[in-house]
Amino acid sequence: MPWFIKTERFTDETLNLSTEERKQYLHKHCSWVNSLRGKGTKISSGYLINEKKLAGGGGFLILEAESFNEAKSIVEQDPMISYGLVHWNLHEWVPIVGEMMN
Repeated sequence: MPWFIKTERFTDETLNLSTEERKQYLHKHCSWVNSLRGKGTKISSGYLINEKKLAGGGGFLILEAESFNEAKSIVEQDPMISYGLVHWNLHEWVPIVGEMMN
C-alpha cells in the first residue's frame, strides 16, 4: 500500500494565537492521530526543529493509504486543517532505497 506525506506550516493567524490556544489545537491533532492508530491506520506525526532544537520548521505526517484520494480524505479531517490553522501539502512518497515503517 502506498505511503503519503503531509507537510504543513502554521498560518500567520495561528502564529498569533497564544501558546495555550495552540496547545489546545495540537492536543486535538494528537487525539485525532491516536484515534486513527487505534483503528489500525499506519500513521505518524511530528514537528520539525532546527540545529538548535527549536521548533518552527512546520509539521510532518506520514500515513499509509490505498490511494491519494483516500489519504487526502483522511488528512482533511486533521483538526489542524479543518480549523484552518496550517498551510499544507500532500504527496505520495515513492521509496527507492531503505527500510519502511512496520
